[in-house]
Amino acid sequence: HRDLHSFPTRRSSDLLAASTPLREAKRPVAPGSGAADLSGFEALFQAEYPSVVRVAARVLLEAAAAEDVAQEVFLAFHLRYPHGHEGAAPWLRLAAAHLALNRLRGDRRRSRRELGTPERQGAQETPETAALLAETQREVRAALGRIKPPQAALLALRYSGLSYAEVAAALSIPVTQVGVRLRRAEAALRKEVDHDQADASS
Repeated sequence: HRDLHSFPTRRSSDLLAASTPLREAKRPVAPGSGAADLSGFEALFQAEYPSVVRVAARVLLEAAAAEDVAQEVFLAFHLRYPHGHEGAAPWLRLAAAHLALNRLRGDRRRSRRELGTPERQGAQETPETAALLAETQREVRAALGRIKPPQAALLALRYSGLSYAEVAAALSIPVTQVGVRLRRAEAALRKEVDHDQADASS
């Protein structure tokens, strides 16, 4: 399995090609744009792809699913802003959080099957410790899909490694509010996890 922190190199042209009708043999360029627009998107893609994948991975706990979300988000951005946008990075990160959370909730609604386990375990974990860790992460992931979407998005952004300033930019809120909202979101998540554990032990 792939490490959630190690992602294969991607090119934006590969992503755009996948969305182009098969009859079009030439490399796709956004309508009304030139090579400069595409090279700008390429630079954005290369700079922000790892960060966007990390946001999705914090929710989905699966590298392949996180990469799918990231590519869908970049494609949506390019279609919406073919000439670029000054708030590209915050837009991409928040979109990744929302799309990953939508996927998570969709999975939960479609069935009550066991939610995915992490792809990587510590080298010295015992089977008992690994099972406990996997169960805890399943509970957290399930709880994340039940709390309010803004709180879930905030947690996904922050715990993907973004700074308070980056989280604030993605959510369009003052940086001074991030800490307060984060504590509330953590409390809501903890309440859901505790509820699950109480149900399991009853």
